[in-house]
Amino acid sequence: MTALRLLTVKTSSMGDVVHALPVVRDILQRFPDAQIDWLVESAFAAIPQLHPGIRRVIPMQWRKWRKALLKGDTWKSMGQLRDTLRAGHYDLVLDLQGLLKSALWARQAQAPVAGYDKDSAREPAAAWAYQFKSRVSRDLHAVQRCRELVAAQLKYSVADTPPDFGLHAPAPSWHPRQNDYAVLIPNASRRSKHWPERHWAAVGNRFLERGMMPVVLWGMPDEQSLAESIAASCEGDVPPFLKVGEMASVLAGARQVVGLDTGFTHLAAALGRPTVGIYCDHEPGLAGIAGSGRVASIGGKGQVPSRADVLALVDGHLGGQSKGR
Repeated sequence: MTALRLLTVKTSSMGDVVHALPVVRDILQRFPDAQIDWLVESAFAAIPQLHPGIRRVIPMQWRKWRKALLKGDTWKSMGQLRDTLRAGHYDLVLDLQGLLKSALWARQAQAPVAGYDKDSAREPAAAWAYQFKSRVSRDLHAVQRCRELVAAQLKYSVADTPPDFGLHAPAPSWHPRQNDYAVLIPNASRRSKHWPERHWAAVGNRFLERGMMPVVLWGMPDEQSLAESIAASCEGDVPPFLKVGEMASVLAGARQVVGLDTGFTHLAAALGRPTVGIYCDHEPGLAGIAGSGRVASIGGKGQVPSRADVLALVDGHLGGQSKGR
């Protein structure tokens, strides 16, 4: 019997890609010989590459291409991607994004495409591109929506078990000054997501009280100065610029992670680390922190979490109450 060949389409953003990963374990439990490829924005390709159950990760650069659609090189690159997708000879394409862009790229594989119906998709018009459609409640967490969609299309029931993200972090390329450490993630793509710097310093000092080295992560050049300022306030450590896979290694070794609603915070939870996610400009709702460790999402639209509430969650994760501040 020929192995089932599947293409999963979940292109962005990092948190969304992380939330879709449990479908791989679900599929392989029912179809152990399935060959699963993954179409993803190149900036996030390192995430599915951490999953041993994914045969091939196919990067795309739609975010770049859409800004240069009049250039010949853009169309050449898109044509090469189309040829790559067609060469996969897939039995089924699973569009877990539910957007027009993802649906159109899913169709490029010239294989049957499955996705959400018009009442379930994030962009209802995307459903017109699918040969097979499933209604999935919009009231479910993003992780569960992906699992339910794939289960409906492959004709199995989702197991009543926690999602298994299946990520394997590589060996670390950078080590903090102390092996026992906790991670702070104070930067995000939008300033409206930010939490006051003095609060981050307080969390870092709470880690110090617990015997852990605070490690403050950053990704973009304009984020480094904030990371260094917070670290200076709590005797913390700041790594050099790290690629996504290298960042995953740092997260995987942390005893505790506290971060904004950003991709790396979701990645930490998916790696099984105890994680607190801080939400300052929208509700965590159906895209809150999810993982096999102790996780919590706090805050919401117009509800910036207090320092005391975040510290209480940290203390709860670490066990008991900390003395001092």
